[in-house]
Amino acid sequence: MANHGIIARSGRGIKFTELTEKIRPTYNISPSFCSFTLHFAAFMLNKSYSKDTFDLEELDLHNGIEHDASLTRLDAAFQPKQGEKHVPYIEELLSSATGNDGSLMTIKDVSRMLSKRRAESKANNAQYSLGLSHKIFGGGNASLLLSIFGGRVGDLRSVLLDERLPDQWESRVREPYGLTLLAFNRSILSVEWGTDESKWAGKTEREAAQA
Repeated sequence: MANHGIIARSGRGIKFTELTEKIRPTYNISPSFCSFTLHFAAFMLNKSYSKDTFDLEELDLHNGIEHDASLTRLDAAFQPKQGEKHVPYIEELLSSATGNDGSLMTIKDVSRMLSKRRAESKANNAQYSLGLSHKIFGGGNASLLLSIFGGRVGDLRSVLLDERLPDQWESRVREPYGLTLLAFNRSILSVEWGTDESKWAGKTEREAAQA
């Protein structure tokens, strides 16, 4: 959003209330979902939702919203700057798509990649931590790739690698009230139900031992 000038391009001095208003039309997320998300961010940063501002980089607080075993970032133990994307992870994620001849990501695809990342992090990161709340964040982030972006690999390549929305892009959420918390929570359950770290555990442990 900052790269498009929807909010301050500097990513600094953003009002929680302003971002709440901007997220909804950009991604077609319900008002209650937008409000909940930004109220949580304010609470996490120990700030006032109605009065304070924040810088986007503050959201990179480890084990706040950001967490280990990300689909797009290295763990904080290996990359303290959690706003930095890890291109090999993103490329592997996009190449894992199996829908429509590889042009669409499916629930099974993101569940499989979440499982792999969690197993890898657990095997390779001595400081690994991923509690239930952060598993939910991880599953939530993964589910948004499918709901808002429709799992379309071309669009996700632009968003994840170039950090820009494609030209003429519109949210794939078509419901009049946008993506609701209820629908979001259901999508998280669908993603998490398909995760199974045990399928990757043996392989990642061998890789860690050889490193």
